Amino acid sequence: MIDPSFFAVIGRGIGAILLYAVLGVLLMLLGFFAVDLTTPGKLNRMVKEGLPNAVIVTAAGMISMAFIVVTAIYSSSGALLEGVLASLIFGLVGIIAQVGGVRLLEWVTGIDIGTVLTADTVRPQAFVVSAAHLALGLVVAVAIL
Repeated sequence: MIDPSFFAVIGRGIGAILLYAVLGVLLMLLGFFAVDLTTPGKLNRMVKEGLPNAVIVTAAGMISMAFIVVTAIYSSSGALLEGVLASLIFGLVGIIAQVGGVRLLEWVTGIDIGTVLTADTVRPQAFVVSAAHLALGLVVAVAIL
């Protein structure tokens, strides 16, 4: 026989999954738009057109944001409201740190991100910028712990 509390646990779990999924998607979209606002050209158009460097950098940014959201969820200790709020706050801080840090790296290294993103062929600089996104995402994620 199934314990009557089983369905309450399942219902809460499904609700948490949906809530975190929506929050994660919203944070990743916000991160995408923050990168888009701080780079020359329209990033969504470049990705839609399949420009390889735009796709590589955008993918790294999305993975980086996922590190932050996953770590915030993991560190929330099962408390749903606190976990959602922590994910939101850490996600927003992570977006700011990520965009600022990557723009600083581009400036220090002299990478012209506009030229890199619009190139028809893969440029090595795209990997440097992508690595910066991933590294900053990991730094923020570990800082959450």
